[in-house]
Amino acid sequence: MISRFLPSRLRRLLGVKVTTRPPSYQLLDQPGSLTPLLTALEKVDEVALDTEADNMYHYKTRVCLLQFLVDGDVFLVDVLAPGQNLDSLWEILAKKHLIMHGSDFDLRLLHDLCRFRPHSVFDTMLAAQLLGLQRIGLASLLEHHFGVALDKDGQKANWSKRPITPKLLNYAALDVWHLPALRDILRRELKKLGRLDWLEQQCRAQIEAGSEGFAPATENDWRIGRSERLRGPGLSVLHAVWHWRESQAQRLDTPPFKVCGNSLLLTLAEAAEAGGSESSILNAVHLGKRHERIFPSLAAAVRNGLERDPKSLPRRPGRDPNHVSLSQSEIEHQDRIRADRDRVAQKLGIEPTLIANRSLLSQIARSPKKIEEILLPWQASLLRNEPALKEIR
Repeated sequence: MISRFLPSRLRRLLGVKVTTRPPSYQLLDQPGSLTPLLTALEKVDEVALDTEADNMYHYKTRVCLLQFLVDGDVFLVDVLAPGQNLDSLWEILAKKHLIMHGSDFDLRLLHDLCRFRPHSVFDTMLAAQLLGLQRIGLASLLEHHFGVALDKDGQKANWSKRPITPKLLNYAALDVWHLPALRDILRRELKKLGRLDWLEQQCRAQIEAGSEGFAPATENDWRIGRSERLRGPGLSVLHAVWHWRESQAQRLDTPPFKVCGNSLLLTLAEAAEAGGSESSILNAVHLGKRHERIFPSLAAAVRNGLERDPKSLPRRPGRDPNHVSLSQSEIEHQDRIRADRDRVAQKLGIEPTLIANRSLLSQIARSPKKIEEILLPWQASLLRNEPALKEIR
């Protein structure tokens, strides 16, 4: 299994500097400039795809750039360019097989943008997980297999800023340039281990999950972290300061975490729960200079929280009336299934949660005969004949 890494490793061990010239690309950032890409797509069955978004810099995430590798040519599509119409692109792309890395976020992002749903996907991150690789990020895989070092600045760049610098465009092009070759390497290894069908099932499930988009906001999103420990004024203060942070983030057009972190909100709430006054609550946190301008509004939020009756807050979603907690025997059965899962995963050299996470284990313990409905076929095949499940048949 390690032999496939030899060429790039050998070059590094011998002290040979590996350099990769950024691939040439076409930047499509003008109205009507998509024609070369659309023409190229019509001639192929598969395409490598990646996206760049601005979720680190704005309140609402936007797709900023699309990267395509089509039959050896790289196309970079500026989604934010004035007059850019992508309707024809989505129509053609929906018929193609896509090579992607870590497609979950991208597919949800594209679904929410235009209800895009791909025909099929080969996800190189999922492939790496099913091979049991420890480092599954694209940068790590490219460095490991090809001796390519991606510029880390590109991972944290503001992709909504225009014009996009040549350095970032080169980074974006490299993101897709090696995907087909990486796919070929991982595919060969999966085939050797008899796990290629596992990946196909995982990718189909990924498409289904991506087609749901991101979870919509709810009136209980403010219940973060340790909020379940709060009962009195702490709840009201947490509700108030969480919504204060949201309003500030919207006003500043920045992600909420850049206004302040959850830990600060919870510290304020816990100080209120302990019976603190407005001043003592605010003194419980250390605010940096960036908070000086918004401190008065934060103080007002704390004040409003203290004045609000916790009973007037939105109630937690009621428990599903059809839900019944696991019985003691089911909990014991779940533990035996988990032990089987962990043993199988260790033997295969993969993460146990790839076979079944905690929620799925609970479902299986409650309805073991429905394992084929609960798990993907490859997952069910690994567990159904293990002792914990075989005993109920």
